[in-house]
Amino acid sequence: MKGETAEEFAIQLEQAVEERLGHDSGWLRRDVFVQVVQEYLVEDGALEDLRICYFVAPLGRSRMEVAGYYISDDGRVLDLVVANYGNSGQTLPRDQVLKRLKWALNFAASCSDGYHLQMEESTPEFDMAQTIHANWPEFGKIRIFLFTDGRTTLTGLPEESLGDIPVVQHVWDIERLRKLATSGRHEEPITIDFDALGGPLPCLPATGTDNDHRCFLAIIPGQLLADMYEEHGAKLLQRNIRAFLQARGKVNKGLNDTIKTAPGRFLAYNNGISVTATGATLTQSGDALTQLHDVQIVNGGQTTASLHHAARRDDADLSMIQVPAKITVVEPELLDELVPKISLYANSQNTINEADFESNSPFHVELERLSRRLWAPASDGAQHESHWFYERVRGQYQVDRARLPRAQQKAFDKENPRLQKFTKTDAAKYDMTFQQEPHTVSLGAQKCFHEWTMNVIAGRDGLPDDQYFRELVAKAIFFSQARKEIMRLNPGAGYLANVTTYTIARLVQEINVEATLSGIWRAQGLAPETLRSVATLSGLVRNVLLDAPGSGNVTEWCKKVDCWKAVQDINWVGV
Repeated sequence: MKGETAEEFAIQLEQAVEERLGHDSGWLRRDVFVQVVQEYLVEDGALEDLRICYFVAPLGRSRMEVAGYYISDDGRVLDLVVANYGNSGQTLPRDQVLKRLKWALNFAASCSDGYHLQMEESTPEFDMAQTIHANWPEFGKIRIFLFTDGRTTLTGLPEESLGDIPVVQHVWDIERLRKLATSGRHEEPITIDFDALGGPLPCLPATGTDNDHRCFLAIIPGQLLADMYEEHGAKLLQRNIRAFLQARGKVNKGLNDTIKTAPGRFLAYNNGISVTATGATLTQSGDALTQLHDVQIVNGGQTTASLHHAARRDDADLSMIQVPAKITVVEPELLDELVPKISLYANSQNTINEADFESNSPFHVELERLSRRLWAPASDGAQHESHWFYERVRGQYQVDRARLPRAQQKAFDKENPRLQKFTKTDAAKYDMTFQQEPHTVSLGAQKCFHEWTMNVIAGRDGLPDDQYFRELVAKAIFFSQARKEIMRLNPGAGYLANVTTYTIARLVQEINVEATLSGIWRAQGLAPETLRSVATLSGLVRNVLLDAPGSGNVTEWCKKVDCWKAVQDINWVGV
């Protein structure tokens, strides 16, 4: 709702936290708040992903505290999150904001000094500190995010550094979160000011375009493109149809070779990039761009990231590199219609499947239709059938509900219970678990979703049908109830998500999956004998996960296929 206040949005945020707690009581309220906020920021592109892991300890007269961390795919950026929750829209004093940010900085400094050696091993907190310590030599930037449901009045944050590593600080308060969540967009727009980056970008306006868009042709200096990626990161590629493949494919190796050995021929060898924007400012003569608003590189993410990585990691000289660019300026309301088509038709460097288009792909659109059409059987004494609401776009549930008159919202809630809402990344987690890829699930929500998109959805024949949707819902029920059982048996124990996905994946080898899922759909719950199997198997699985070889880092061990092989070797035949 675009007219809502920060206080009203704070109430909605609290309701979202309550909803998650009702669905999964094993979380602490603070951690659920962090989870809800990080989903907004991952969708926005401000974060690649986040591993929620709370740690606090005294440090001299101060303390260190974090609520989660993530290391970027290229290993150069450490993200740390600290939370200040329970303010309900009230203004936070400046010193309280700065203090929280300082606590996260203290934790980073302690990790660099080997603080993990003082921690209990085989805990998520140890894994976090050890992982940060092991990767410290690669870090070129640290980003600290403060998540709060309070309001801040800070207009600028002091520049910090740890040794020679710059530290960038971000505050996401209730007002900034409200703007992001209610803007009707999935990302805060990026504005590129060419004047501030060295001067206007010469361009050639194309003639004969339709009234709903304008096109410009330009040559972008390689260093400028690398600098744009340095500032905005993966967010610049948020509407790109694929993630950067980290120089593993032939195209990327060719790019890297050209950058290093023949930079002057880069323009001749490279197909260039396609850029979209919703606004453009030109010089008075009309032959140079001074500013682009709402910028996205929709094709050429590999080129962009390769230049950035070569400059930052290999100290490559980009001064001779030029990149051809087609810049399309479209009306904001046409972004979702035109950008996927621009991305599809422009991309000729690698084979593309339409499933790569994520939320706007035919697969996800059809899954949404099925979720609105199919009724789940009544369960637990309920007298009414209900829907499992597939949220193809974040916030869709609340938007659909808010559109209804207040008198009809109760009926909506009954037909679409909040606890039966699931997202794209949820679907990927459930399906990849049953695909027996728990090591992929353990990579994190976004990487798991990417692997699901590229290796499962892209390989399907046709769109999902009724049976596919029913089985997906049954997988969701299986995962949720198995997780609750494991949590009941091991209250407060770490690695709950890992133990759950590995237990189910191993159990899949011992059951008739089709018959089991069919029974779960009809009953909308797990059979008692299935829960007993989960209970006995999960203890054996936990022992394998905690017995991490080498460094003893359980989190990293869970990401490896060797871990899955070890779980498969468990001698267990059911109960």
